[in-house]
Amino acid sequence: MMKRTQQPARESKQEANDGSKAKSGLFASCSFSSLGLDPKLSDQLQERMGFEAPTIVQAQAIPVILSGRDVLVNAATGTGKTIAYLAPLIHHLQGHSPKVDRSHGTFALVIVPTRELCLQVYETLEKLLHRFHWIVPGYVMGGEKKAKEKARLRKGISILIATPGRLLDHLKNTASFVHKNLRWVIFDEADCILELGYGKEIEQIIKLLGSGQNEEGEEEDDIVSKGVQKQNLLLSATLNEKVNDLAKLSLDNPVMIGLDNSKLQQNLSVESPASPDSDADDMVIHVNKSVNPSSEDYGIPSQLVQKYVRVPCGARLVALLSVLKNLFEREASQKVVVFFSTRDAVDFHYSLLSEFQWPPNSEKEEEGTKQLFLKCKTFRLHGSMEQDDRRSAFATFKTEKQALLLSTDVAARGLDFPKVRCIIQYDCPGEATEYVHRVGRTARIGEKGEALLFLQPIEIDYLKELKKHGASLTEYPLLKVLDKFPIPGNMPRIKKVISLESHPWVISLQRALESVTYAEPKMKNMAKNAFVSWVRGYAAHKGELKSIFVVKKLHLGHVAKSFALREQPSLVGKSHHKESMKRKRDERQRGQQGKKRKKMSGSGSGGRSTQKN
Repeated sequence: MMKRTQQPARESKQEANDGSKAKSGLFASCSFSSLGLDPKLSDQLQERMGFEAPTIVQAQAIPVILSGRDVLVNAATGTGKTIAYLAPLIHHLQGHSPKVDRSHGTFALVIVPTRELCLQVYETLEKLLHRFHWIVPGYVMGGEKKAKEKARLRKGISILIATPGRLLDHLKNTASFVHKNLRWVIFDEADCILELGYGKEIEQIIKLLGSGQNEEGEEEDDIVSKGVQKQNLLLSATLNEKVNDLAKLSLDNPVMIGLDNSKLQQNLSVESPASPDSDADDMVIHVNKSVNPSSEDYGIPSQLVQKYVRVPCGARLVALLSVLKNLFEREASQKVVVFFSTRDAVDFHYSLLSEFQWPPNSEKEEEGTKQLFLKCKTFRLHGSMEQDDRRSAFATFKTEKQALLLSTDVAARGLDFPKVRCIIQYDCPGEATEYVHRVGRTARIGEKGEALLFLQPIEIDYLKELKKHGASLTEYPLLKVLDKFPIPGNMPRIKKVISLESHPWVISLQRALESVTYAEPKMKNMAKNAFVSWVRGYAAHKGELKSIFVVKKLHLGHVAKSFALREQPSLVGKSHHKESMKRKRDERQRGQQGKKRKKMSGSGSGGRSTQKN
């Protein structure tokens, strides 16, 4: 039982009011059964899943999907889009005649961008199918053994969740993959699928799956009537030109869900074929780039508290650890996700936090009072991890009550981590749209949430870029947080700190972090690798952001401090450095040899001319 007696009654009442307002604006005033879903399925949603009422997006989408129309759902993260498309699929399949059997193959295909999202959708589907055991769920994704996947496909999977690359592989190479009865194709997190570079794979998948209708030649095991129109669904938290291209390729005269008519007219215009004879590919979704959409349009939950941390580069690491310590001491039972730009940065910070103990002085260590700086379980997640490690980190973090997850953008899309209270973007995302997806891991389904964005003083114009998309941030009181911590040792507390770097807490914590980094060669090498990949990633910003994130403006010595390094590492590898030094040495030697030859030839020609004279 949760107790909140430490908080003032007025504050608790205000939080309750805020939460009820957010939830009242998220849920519809109807039941799942009133949307046309089977009573057993409606009961399953309420009893096993714990959903008392559908969200507004679900209430809008489910009846339209049940009707068989193609649908484009554009809605904020955490509004229940997964249930919005899974529930209608199960409703149709549970009532199908003849009864669905796994030997009939795949009826519905859900395409998702990442392995973690694949597992999450599969787990949700399993819960929904508790009362409909004859409908078989399954998944195929990168990192799994293809032989086992082929065996499952041979037996038959009614609803298949898949990542694009592995799905295309099976469509081309797995003869036992039966999809002649395919009726639904769903693109979940469509913008992310395309941003990750799966555009060509999706085009090939659509071609291999055939036209919009089931093929004519009816066989004994074809239980979907010939000529029945296939139904395609596309779901995305953001709209852009890439989503437009996929919509043109896959949707036929779609119904828009998630934007009201006024917003639809402002941001989008949907052109449908004028007559049944016109080409379906003429349908275009126009994104009006001149309009500045509101936070709601851009998928930011209204109850999310957004702040930015203004901190010099050299104090970034200390600021991050201080913010994390303050968060977990303020409220022990919570979860936090920190986003980094590179895998090396995730690995370094994970190792550092796993070993960094506090307080640092040796006397305390002898007394046995030394302990980890952060008193919570720490996890990491990125694309280069082994599949088993990725799955374990993802599953365990979801079930923990108090935990910290360090991740790249692999965790930014579609993943639903229960009770995540705060999202910290330690490294700025490459695009403003990615900011939306990152912060969408908190404040889900009407819950409260905080988002912190770390910015250096030279990057402060990034706030203007976010404001264009409706994201308005206020400054986080970092100095006030730093003043809360006790100063270790004999360091005097300064009444007025001139700069953040001169704060006694920052100085002492930075020294302690550097001592940990230099204590082991492995840790130091990880810090160097993280430094190099971070600088390279910083230089990779594109478009308008290139004028904000300028590598030449960075003080690389201060960047090194943010990785607990005392000096700036070389930005090139040792082998490359040795090669370049050898090349310069060889060039000098060749130059000296050339000069000698010229001198020798000059003296020789002089001798010959004398003889002639």
